[in-house]
Amino acid sequence: MTLLPYLIAAWIFLVGVLGLATSRNLIHAVGCLSVCQASTYVLLLAVGYRGGGTAPVFSDLKPGSRPLVDPVVQALALTDVVVGATLTALLLALVIQIDKRAGTVDPDRLSELRG
Repeated sequence: MTLLPYLIAAWIFLVGVLGLATSRNLIHAVGCLSVCQASTYVLLLAVGYRGGGTAPVFSDLKPGSRPLVDPVVQALALTDVVVGATLTALLLALVIQIDKRAGTVDPDRLSELRG
């Protein structure tokens, strides 16, 4: 077991958080959130990886002959992709509406969002 995939996932997440913290544009912020969410793909792949593993199809394998990759982690990764795409589309739609109503996508210039 190696720590490299976990370190890569953490690095991708930190790059997204850094971009989010320094963002002066809502579209850029949505992109940075997508980068943060993409780090979960790498994390799920690292958790589900099994050296020499095959797909969990049992039609041609004898039980216990080869290690199998966990199908639950694969299903979670696919669900993660769908949720990420949906969240990005929703956030971009909100940014479009903010731009239409406020005329800007700079979070510092949005007076309606101040408490």
